[in-house]
Amino acid sequence: MFKNKSYIGISFVILVFGIYAIPKIVDRMQNNSIVQSDRLDKGTGSTEENDKLVKIGSVPKFELVNQDNVKITNESYNGKVYVLEFFFATCPSICPKMNANMVTIQNAFFGNPNFGIASITIDPVHDTPAVLKEHAKILGAKSSNWNFLTGDKDYIYNLSNKGFNIYVGENSKVSGGFEHSGLFALIDKKGNIRCRKDDYGNPILYYDGLDKKGVRDIQQDIQALLKE
Repeated sequence: MFKNKSYIGISFVILVFGIYAIPKIVDRMQNNSIVQSDRLDKGTGSTEENDKLVKIGSVPKFELVNQDNVKITNESYNGKVYVLEFFFATCPSICPKMNANMVTIQNAFFGNPNFGIASITIDPVHDTPAVLKEHAKILGAKSSNWNFLTGDKDYIYNLSNKGFNIYVGENSKVSGGFEHSGLFALIDKKGNIRCRKDDYGNPILYYDGLDKKGVRDIQQDIQALLKE
């Protein structure tokens, strides 16, 4: 007798649930919203790729002149995703490879007004605006948002070594007289330095501008940041 009452009670609960829930499920299926939820519907618009990119900090403020002798600051890039490097025009070692890879990046996003490049010389005595303009032409730098920047040497070295923590220095014992890393910095539209994590979950900080993987990775992350 008790068993029969239990079965009747369970059946009644199932019946009530069916009357309440089934019409709602059918309605969601008809509207193709069965897999949606309030949490998904209220998403911020960020993608999985964006979520993987770490914010390192704000880009150091800078004010330099470009190949057209026009003043360029970090604020000139507001609203743009951009890549920044340190190089010099007469570099006989890593710069040609860096510049070639930067041209590849330029071509991948050519015509996008929200993407830019900043190439800052570490040999400003030689690399005047006129020299940089010719250098840009030789490289194939066609983007109006690619600035080759020069200025006071001490100011640039302080910007690189202390602002970005990307090493540059003079060394008469090395070919070309200067030494520097081949790193590319990635900056988002709001002026934040961004990067992905390595296989161990640590921020890589900067991208290897000499390595095919580094160039491929930064292109993927530029694409993700342009969607933000």
